[in-house]
Amino acid sequence: MTKPPLRESAPLLDAYLTYTEQPSTPFTLPGHKQRAARLDVGLGVCVDGDVPLGGGLDEIKHTKNVLPTSEALAAKLWGGEWARFSSNGSTHANQAILLSMAQPGDRVVISRTAHRSMLIGLVLAGLEPVWVEPELDRVTGLPIGLEPKVVASLLREHSARGVIAIEPGYLGTLSRVDELASVAHQEGVPLVVDQAWGGHLGFHSEVPRHALQLGADAMIISIHKALPGISGAAMAVARTSLLDRARLEQGFDAGLTTSPPGAILASCDGVRALIETRGEELIGAMIARAAHLRARLKAVFGAQIVLSPVDFPAGRFDPSKIVVRTGFIGADGVAVEQDLLAKGIRLEMTDQDTIVAIMGLVDNDEEIEALAEALILSLSKRAGTPRPPVTAFSWSIVPEKVRSLREAFFAPVEMVSAARAIGRISADLISPYPPGVPVVAPGEVITAPIVLGLQECLALGTRVAYATDPTLKQFRVLA
Repeated sequence: MTKPPLRESAPLLDAYLTYTEQPSTPFTLPGHKQRAARLDVGLGVCVDGDVPLGGGLDEIKHTKNVLPTSEALAAKLWGGEWARFSSNGSTHANQAILLSMAQPGDRVVISRTAHRSMLIGLVLAGLEPVWVEPELDRVTGLPIGLEPKVVASLLREHSARGVIAIEPGYLGTLSRVDELASVAHQEGVPLVVDQAWGGHLGFHSEVPRHALQLGADAMIISIHKALPGISGAAMAVARTSLLDRARLEQGFDAGLTTSPPGAILASCDGVRALIETRGEELIGAMIARAAHLRARLKAVFGAQIVLSPVDFPAGRFDPSKIVVRTGFIGADGVAVEQDLLAKGIRLEMTDQDTIVAIMGLVDNDEEIEALAEALILSLSKRAGTPRPPVTAFSWSIVPEKVRSLREAFFAPVEMVSAARAIGRISADLISPYPPGVPVVAPGEVITAPIVLGLQECLALGTRVAYATDPTLKQFRVLA
């Protein structure tokens, strides 16, 4: 019998499906043995599709090498010399690359918009961040990327051993990645790009090129954001002229479970095959639907209601990103979110001034039209006095660093009231989430604007993540 085309070109996906199709009586891990429904039907629905890598997709001794074969196919597709699949998301992949790129005590130039996973990776690797603030768009107040000249200056000033950028950012904007690669390579150091939000980049003429196409030395991709992988599916891919292959392997294995879930890995491989065989078609359809949604909103509320590719230089915005500027018409994004939740429509991010809706390859025309109708109805109902654009709290704070990130992470600490925390050194990394950008990190001074800004975010309905006291009545500080 002929296999479906996708399965035929995806070794891990084929191995997963083959395992589920053949009778098996396992005396191996995992303990549910795909038979938990015998104990409870609901539990079985949750776990019985789980197949391990060893003793499932491959033999216990991994004699078939099905995972390395699939990872090599991914490296080839994305233009790298090394690639690994992760079942612990971009968090694991980010930290693996950081463990491989320099020595403890070395400095790296890194965007202040970095995700929490990058900061914890710096702690694990013993690297010291040299923060670089993004440029801010004068019209919208949004971050639009790193200035290459500033990065070049910081590299020389601090003898930094690498550059770390987040491209695209949470709101779809991109730096001039080719120029960042150029300034890094002039100093003989690698450019690493957290491209978690851009797994679809590089495979259609109307989306920006991906980081390796633009000269980066490594990039990290989430397979479960715009791409249809299982939650936690991610990939790191790299070139090895400025990054050591053995160190990459060592860094990746350091945080890798010894019992990787086969379904997540198979989804990485299946998505790779999908992009390779149908990427242009599917990505083209996704950005066409995004353009239709933007057009529907613009027709009612004006062009400034959404961010669009025409608002940015070519290649500096992801056209699949839907960013609605609720402040432009005086609506409260959190209230709009509640209206949409009542209709069963979930949004990725909301705050008072901004809504982010994530497009995917699986969305269809009917679903996009339902989102358009719900947004138009709610925004029309919630419209009020327009508010001037302001730079969101996550991107406007520039904290003062007084202790090293790693030193502060392991230092003795105490809990103090919010009032007494002002002027003290934070032991926590605290981020309004999403986007998960740190407002204050371990080793940085907690100021009155930080305390008040975080408390205001909380009061407005934004989730404030990673604080030891989620109510923000107390803060964890260095003793």
